[in-house]
Amino acid sequence: MRLIEPGMRVVNPARPEWGVGQVQSVLGSRVTVNFENAGKLLINAALVVLDVLP
Repeated sequence: MRLIEPGMRVVNPARPEWGVGQVQSVLGSRVTVNFENAGKLLINAALVVLDVLP
């Protein structure tokens, strides 16, 4: 699993309609991401795999 850090751009492959998101903060498995079309969401990285964009 790739380490997710603030500032990274990510997508949730299960929810492509959310668009590209930018990681705001990471606290353990809790990742706050600001998505283009869904706004700021708290993601449980233990349950949801986010794809990191280059």
